[in-house]
Amino acid sequence: MSIDRLIARVLALRNPTVVGLDPTIELIPHQLFEHARGENPFERAANAVTSWGFALIDAIFDIVPAVKLQLACYEQFRYEGMEAYYKTIQYAQQRGMYVIADAKRGDIGSTCDCYAKAHLGYIELYGKTHPVFDADAMTVNPYLGSDSILPFMAHQKAVFVLVKTSNPSSGELQDVVVDGMPIYMRMAEKIKTLGSHTAGEFGFSQVGAVVGATYPTELQALRHCLPNTFFLIPGYGAQGGGASDVAAAFNEDGLGAIISASRSIIGAWKKHARGEDYAQCAREAALEMRDMLRTVAYFV
Repeated sequence: MSIDRLIARVLALRNPTVVGLDPTIELIPHQLFEHARGENPFERAANAVTSWGFALIDAIFDIVPAVKLQLACYEQFRYEGMEAYYKTIQYAQQRGMYVIADAKRGDIGSTCDCYAKAHLGYIELYGKTHPVFDADAMTVNPYLGSDSILPFMAHQKAVFVLVKTSNPSSGELQDVVVDGMPIYMRMAEKIKTLGSHTAGEFGFSQVGAVVGATYPTELQALRHCLPNTFFLIPGYGAQGGGASDVAAAFNEDGLGAIISASRSIIGAWKKHARGEDYAQCAREAALEMRDMLRTVAYFV
């Protein structure tokens, strides 16, 4: 099962982290754009993004189990950017990394089916079945109800459902109390039910939860509610979350969560004005994050 492959890689590397690949112009060294080739500005930019992603993967694949590709950052470079997205998924998987599509899709009916096929599944063309982008897992927005989750579960891949997100205004809706329970907790109960029949080798459901590192109290409550749900935890590093904030996400053998960092890793070169060494800076930052998390996640 997909979630088992993620957990196996976490255990093999003794590292519960995922690096977010968010290719924005501000985070990619300027010289990569300057030296990129292409017939138009979008092709040049997409080629720079591809080279950047490949170099980062080469720098971290042996220490970090997974990467999370932020789809919006690739979409901004038009269809050429989507080719970079596709190539980066393939390259990361070739390097043995687990790939999470950070798409936060959510819809119903045939539209949701198409999203699921595009990012996790297959499409039938000319009498044969073909994978499309073929990520290993995907983030999903559940606020249209179960109809916006079930199509993603149909492809035997892991899904990470938005439950309690890391952004400052998340409480405007997620913390609203309905019949004595906040909405984020009701969402937790829903995904617990949806994933109850999907437990893998390590006992975790294929339906995971996105829970922000910036809300440690809520994180602890959700861990108690969802003992068999694997957490994807954004908000570490640049958003303010630290190792102590995510400690409650792990169970007694150090499993239960993968912690995401983007800007603090891929933008580490900016601290030292070392644009030419951006990949090495990312590796150093990833090692520092790994070592910090090993103090709160105890691996057997």
